[in-house]
Amino acid sequence: MDIRLFSPLALRSVILRNRIAVSPMCQYSSADGMADEWHLVHLGARAAGGAGLVLTEAAAVEARGRISPADLGIWDDAHVEPLRRVTAFIASQGAVPGIQLAHAGRKASTATPWEGGGTVAPEAGGWTVVGPGALPFGPESPTPVPLDAAGLREIVDAFTAATRRALAAGFQVVEVHAAHGYLLHSFLSPIANDRRDAYGGDFEGRTRLLLETVEAVRTAWPDELPLLVRISSTDWLPGGWDIEQSVRLAHTLRTLGVDLVDCSSGGLAPGAEIPLAPGYQVPFAARIRREAEIATGAVGLITEPAQADAIIREGRADLVLLARQLLREPSWPLRAAHELAQDTPELWPRQYLRARLDG
Repeated sequence: MDIRLFSPLALRSVILRNRIAVSPMCQYSSADGMADEWHLVHLGARAAGGAGLVLTEAAAVEARGRISPADLGIWDDAHVEPLRRVTAFIASQGAVPGIQLAHAGRKASTATPWEGGGTVAPEAGGWTVVGPGALPFGPESPTPVPLDAAGLREIVDAFTAATRRALAAGFQVVEVHAAHGYLLHSFLSPIANDRRDAYGGDFEGRTRLLLETVEAVRTAWPDELPLLVRISSTDWLPGGWDIEQSVRLAHTLRTLGVDLVDCSSGGLAPGAEIPLAPGYQVPFAARIRREAEIATGAVGLITEPAQADAIIREGRADLVLLARQLLREPSWPLRAAHELAQDTPELWPRQYLRARLDG
């Protein structure tokens, strides 16, 4: 069988050693946005485990853009040096370091999952949340302050400044987070965006902030380095953002210099009925890849080596992003290489070669 999971993937000047990426996963382990030993060990272990691309969790481009007070940040120059330590180790293991730039919007100022995940009030260390309008995320969520023209400019500028810091920190891939109900996604969806100005209404209005952000990030990011965008391909809600709009958006993203669309779904509002099943989001990646003629990443309940390889081999995506499976099994790529008869000593850290399954 022609195995493709372990074939290299070229994105501009960057070459991933295989098609396996560590999906962004919030760790809720930062103080004031700083990366620390947890991030070094967590991300470094997945790089040593054989992944081709290692993406950080959502890194907030401004302090009010954090999901929780414990989120990773890149809104300050002080965040650069701790992140540089992480990127250097990832690269030393043969993986490519990437960062997801994010703003939580109306889903910000919440407690960590192990603290219940509810809203953190300003008097308890939280902050005022912002969004396209005054529609809260859910019944118990705070009412966001609508962003005015100056506020929108600040958002674009924050992403731009974060991009420059990402380069200084040694990242080779940047991903703009426009999924899961966070700020940029909330502008895309007609369910969350009830604006009546140039940033709401029709498709052109609702996509305007994301496209302005992408243009600014692409300008600040070196031409030889790849830019990714994560989207929710559908809200899974009647009258919401859907796959047809995602295909149309992906067409435009390609013209703006985006190299790969990371195809997730959902997260816009509570109560969406999502048909969870192995690879349930892969059809979105396949359709966007086919119709928008852009590289895509598939994510969501991809757990088995043969399953991941089939996605790549059958042309349904160019990259598979694993999340919880890599929490359970940091060296999953090494097992996958063994099961698919693609194991080589070069994939293994030399310190671990004694444990190589084919050794």
